[in-house]
Amino acid sequence: MFRSATAAVASASRSVSAVARRQQCLRATSPSCRTFSSANTNGSKNFNTINFNTPYNVCFLRHGQSTWNRDNRYIGWTDTPLTEDGVLEARVAGRMLKESGILFDEVHTSLLRRSIRTVNLVLMEMGQEYVDVRKHWRLNERHYGELVGKNKKETVKQFGQDQIKRWRRSYDEPPPIMTEDHKYNPKKDPRYRNMLDKIPKSESLNETKERSGVYWETVIEPALREGKTLLITGHENNLRSLIMQLEDISREDIINLSLPRAVPLVYRLDENLKPMDRPDGKLDSATGFLRGEWLGGDSAVTNVLNRDHKQVYDTTIEQNLEKGDTREKWTQWLNAVVDPNEGVGGGGSTQTSNAK
Repeated sequence: MFRSATAAVASASRSVSAVARRQQCLRATSPSCRTFSSANTNGSKNFNTINFNTPYNVCFLRHGQSTWNRDNRYIGWTDTPLTEDGVLEARVAGRMLKESGILFDEVHTSLLRRSIRTVNLVLMEMGQEYVDVRKHWRLNERHYGELVGKNKKETVKQFGQDQIKRWRRSYDEPPPIMTEDHKYNPKKDPRYRNMLDKIPKSESLNETKERSGVYWETVIEPALREGKTLLITGHENNLRSLIMQLEDISREDIINLSLPRAVPLVYRLDENLKPMDRPDGKLDSATGFLRGEWLGGDSAVTNVLNRDHKQVYDTTIEQNLEKGDTREKWTQWLNAVVDPNEGVGGGGSTQTSNAK
């Protein structure tokens, strides 16, 4: 259905107005429009706000540790809760965002509680519980089919590292489809009772990208063009699909992109909603693909990604790397994800989004 001319004009006026206000703030000398900065707990790291360098800003954030992340199991659409460590991770992410000085206009997330609770904890830490939170199934994690519930390292032993990496990270190879009588079939979940025909049985990254792309084009993109600063909190593969589209990462290269939990990735976008270069003019060193900036610093993210890779693929390691003393204290986790030598350059009402 086409919008009326009046509605279109009103929307365009709001967009121009929001962008104009942000551009005025760029030029203003008011303290509220200047760069914010504050040190972390040891006083050695500064974060700078991304809000006012461009009217178009977006931050991606993967949820904190869930029970099945801890247990090294494939999750997909299964609604696993955050662990105590996951709560810690989410709160530290909120603390990093608070110290960046960024002010969000909207938050977008999935229908899964590990992501929803991460949002709530982040906004609480930021003191921004008033911000609109919009939930939608199109931001759910990729559906892992028949792999859901299985231990990842055990499947590497069963099928081999190459096959598992293709199922987990490639563009167009989905895992085996989920059977109707599967214990964790999302069709049994009442939140999907009105959309049973839309529930996948398994998904490749391409298929995940198609459904998340609808949400990006119909909800995220219009909000960005209005000059709104957005937080998108979600799941690794769903976020990979959005970032692939944003960064124009090739089908061949996307297999090598992984994302850590609970470390904010911030982007400044130009008027075409394409990523602006980082202040250092380089791609991030943690993944080698991204023009966004990790608020924890590239080196810290590299360490987390290396740990995550070993947790899944290194069958010589019997220890569960998701468990242990390094996740028991706030300061230890803060030190794990925040590199003190690197910095970033310069609640509310909950709604169901309009995306179909």
